[in-house]
Amino acid sequence: MELASKYDPQAVESKWYQYWLDNKLFSSKPDGREPYTVVIPPPNVTGVLHMGHMLNNTIQDILVRRARMEGKNACWVPGTDHASIATEAKVVNRLAQQGIKKTDLTREEFLKHAWDWTHEHGGIILKQLRKLGASCDWDRTAFTMDETRSRAVIHVFCDLYQKGLIYRGVRMVNWDPKAQTALSDEEVIYKDEHSKLYHLKYYVVEQDCQQVDEENVMHKDEKGYYAVVATTRPETIMGDSAMCINPEDKKNTWLKGKHVIVPLVNREIPVIEDTYVDIEFGTGCLKVTPAHDINDHALGLKHGLETIDIFNDNGTISEAAGLYVGMDRMDVRKQISIDLQNAGLMEKIEDYNNKVGFSERTNVPIEPKLSTQWFLKMQHFADIALPPVMDDDIEFYPKKYKNTYRHWLENIKDWCISRQLWWGHRIPAYYLPEGGFVVAETPEKALELAKEKTGNQNLKVEDLRQDDDCLDTWFSSWLWPISLFDGINNPGNEEIKYYYPTSDLVTGPDIIFFWVARMIMAGYEYMGDMPFKNVYFTGIVRDKIGRKMSKSLGNSPDPLDLIEQYGADGVRMGMMLSAPAGNDILFDDALCEQGRNFNNKIWNAFRLVKGWQVADIEQPEYAKLATEWFDNLLVKVSAEMDDLFSKYRLSEALMLVYKLFWDEFSSWYLEMVKPAYGQPIDKKTYESTLHFFDVLLRQLHPFMPFITEELWQHIYDRKPGESIMVAQLETFCGRDLQAANELCNAFDQLKEIISGIRNIRLQKNIAQKEVLEMLVLGENTQLMAYAEVVKKMANLSAVTVVESKPEGAASFMVGTTEYFIPLGNLIDVEEELKKLEADLKYQEGFLQSVLKKLNNEKFVSKAPANVIEMERKKQADAETKIAALKESIAALKK
Repeated sequence: MELASKYDPQAVESKWYQYWLDNKLFSSKPDGREPYTVVIPPPNVTGVLHMGHMLNNTIQDILVRRARMEGKNACWVPGTDHASIATEAKVVNRLAQQGIKKTDLTREEFLKHAWDWTHEHGGIILKQLRKLGASCDWDRTAFTMDETRSRAVIHVFCDLYQKGLIYRGVRMVNWDPKAQTALSDEEVIYKDEHSKLYHLKYYVVEQDCQQVDEENVMHKDEKGYYAVVATTRPETIMGDSAMCINPEDKKNTWLKGKHVIVPLVNREIPVIEDTYVDIEFGTGCLKVTPAHDINDHALGLKHGLETIDIFNDNGTISEAAGLYVGMDRMDVRKQISIDLQNAGLMEKIEDYNNKVGFSERTNVPIEPKLSTQWFLKMQHFADIALPPVMDDDIEFYPKKYKNTYRHWLENIKDWCISRQLWWGHRIPAYYLPEGGFVVAETPEKALELAKEKTGNQNLKVEDLRQDDDCLDTWFSSWLWPISLFDGINNPGNEEIKYYYPTSDLVTGPDIIFFWVARMIMAGYEYMGDMPFKNVYFTGIVRDKIGRKMSKSLGNSPDPLDLIEQYGADGVRMGMMLSAPAGNDILFDDALCEQGRNFNNKIWNAFRLVKGWQVADIEQPEYAKLATEWFDNLLVKVSAEMDDLFSKYRLSEALMLVYKLFWDEFSSWYLEMVKPAYGQPIDKKTYESTLHFFDVLLRQLHPFMPFITEELWQHIYDRKPGESIMVAQLETFCGRDLQAANELCNAFDQLKEIISGIRNIRLQKNIAQKEVLEMLVLGENTQLMAYAEVVKKMANLSAVTVVESKPEGAASFMVGTTEYFIPLGNLIDVEEELKKLEADLKYQEGFLQSVLKKLNNEKFVSKAPANVIEMERKKQADAETKIAALKESIAALKK
């Protein structure tokens, strides 16, 4: 079939993707080959493709496709995450648009709406990944809430509870008032905020105050003595239980044993002493609100303080506050500031920069809140997960993330795993009528345990009440590499034994704690082995001026629009050219354009080769030498590609094969072997060229799967079902790498010689069709061995060795050898003399300016040594050029 004159990605991509699906080329089953397993970081089930997904999945596809071409049994498992908080929020919003509140529905009714939403929107992102060329085994598609994964999650919860690693208790947690659920520490994002520091007056009850030193540290007005407390959250004063000072703080010793009155609230609270208080911060007086700060809570427990919870779950003020009841906490902050000032209870307000914790999912400020939650003890897991990474049993790329990982594990806190949501895995705890609870995988098992625990054989399932909370989404995804192969429910099955541990994990460093560390923990806990051998951390995709891409900034292109405009291969290449591991990617559409241009270059090169007439004639010497060189260049580059892939330097690997094709193959090799206009090419050279094209397409295929498949199918007649996807990479086993490098170095010199001749043609305005002769000063065995290539590429009649410099010839240097092109009548002597004399005048002027500096004692004595050295080099270069120009002028005047 005739190739189109221009490459049309739209015509090619859908055709070949369907071909790959029809021939089940993505499918994997255990066999005798070495397995190569990758599990997809499961995107949110209701998500759509964004640039981060594009980068991550392009990298995964490159690794998977290359593994297939290395003869491995590659298995890339796709799937989606149920995303409790995000999905529930979307369902609640949709219901609100229909005038329905979540509280109006039963749990079962709400879950029906959630499943309807999931079936409607779920999987869109996986379909979009097909446009990118993702070669996932789609028959294995999993969902964190499908039956297999759900059974695994519940089993693991029960198992960890039985081991004493899961417990239920009242703890201070991060509370999301918008989602109305607890969060783990890892789900809190701290942002720099331009806040206010409010200095409030707490009047002292006992007025028998005495000055303790000469400094004016005691505050007094017409109402009496008062202490000043600096806070960024005046809305929490209704929950104050005490004021705390440091016992070693001399300026506040006058407050020891006193009581103060909470402003506006008018509640009397004690002044307590604790070394926890920072003497240098603010006034050294700290308001203690045990219900709303983790450190205050610790102080409250230590000193037996009252705990007053002033917030409702939705962030409004509760009845317990006594003031501002029902108002939103942020509105109260504004109002209470006004009220405090009006009551004369505000000393001052000043600007203040601090870090504020925000919910990672809903982007609202979190509230520390005392709450009954389920927790997983993490020290045990930190102990088993730290050594494998530190010892490089599991390798991180780049290595810098080992320190991030170590720091988190060495400062681990228990994981709050319960969420006050309905969408998710419901906690398998069942509460008994008389109090207490049992934990079991099914209601039936729970009933057995309940009867055993209570001794009441008349209990029924209906008498038990299951916990209303569901598990943190990450509690399912931490099992992902195991549960995808049913290793929890069916331990030791054929697939888990074959595919586990997986090979490479590709993910962002932002979920190193959420997911990577926890998968390592689960792997060693349940499989006794690592979940993956290597972790490749991608960078963050930013726009070309360095801003993180976001909908609000409007700087994030739609990946599908990019694919429509530039083709999937063009976009993949554009992403990867700027994507070194672990470093942020400054994305520019121009990179995709570069990718598209490269597609066109490959296409046009193929059309050129396929357009040659082939004859059974003798192979010219220049073609024999050229094919020998390019064959050795492939040996050299193949070894470099293997090395780069082993170090996960994929961006560099792409650039290497890009230059190999564009510079070496297209610009040099094809020019070397191309037959003269209207002449045929010899069969041997043509077959070698097709073979080289085949090898190049295989090297390019992991990066650019579509165009490489299209052209590979056109190189030779292929059988039905054949594909470049499973064609093996040329390994060049047994080839002498040192010899290949030496030959390539020799050809690099040849290319410099050819470029030198072309520069002379350009400078002297000599047409390419003019046949020239080249003279070489002194013996050059290497050049003479490859002289036919130089003659072909530079249009020379001969290459001759001479013992002395010829007159009337243009010259150039390559290395230490000088080459000459006799000009004869090829140039206008008068014009050439004018150019040379003008150049000589400029060089002499330049030399004088340099000498002026070097003859200036002040300059020489004060300038750094490297600057002096640079000036001396300029002098030497100018003197060499002047001598050469004078020599050329003298020769032309003879």
